[in-house]
Amino acid sequence: CTLDCGSMNFGDAVVVNRVRDLERMAAIAKRVGVKPELEVFDFGQIEIAKHLIAAGLVSGRPLFQLCLGISWGAPATTESMAAMKAALPADADWAAFAISRNEFPMVAQSWLLGGHVRVGMEDNLCIRKGELCRDNAQLVERAVAIVGSLGGTVATAQEARTMLAV
Repeated sequence: CTLDCGSMNFGDAVVVNRVRDLERMAAIAKRVGVKPELEVFDFGQIEIAKHLIAAGLVSGRPLFQLCLGISWGAPATTESMAAMKAALPADADWAAFAISRNEFPMVAQSWLLGGHVRVGMEDNLCIRKGELCRDNAQLVERAVAIVGSLGGTVATAQEARTMLAV
């Protein structure tokens, strides 16, 4: 399950995730045996996630998702991604994504910095400028090609489950 680790402005709305509510959600996830994905949109949210870990509410190796390019959160830049990665616990698994036109450049950057990648129509509807993608599979194929062009390989579903202990 996803835990958005803090409150933030989101367009004209405000998403409210109080620490005490996040503690409760993390406790429920732990009780039912679900590993949370700790989504962080800025540095304060990384600190909240680290609090959840220190409180024993997240078991095992934590999984962070660095969310970039969302208005009022961390920008989709190499500098932001590298700084956020540096703020994570040393034993954390992590992935990163960016929305819209920054999705594919941040796929490359995440892989280059040692992270996992994420793509999908939740974050981006275009395969290239001005061209809508046909489905999530097309976005995944492009991400696989980007990682491959950089000398990497993509895990199978079973390999990913093993790596992430899910």
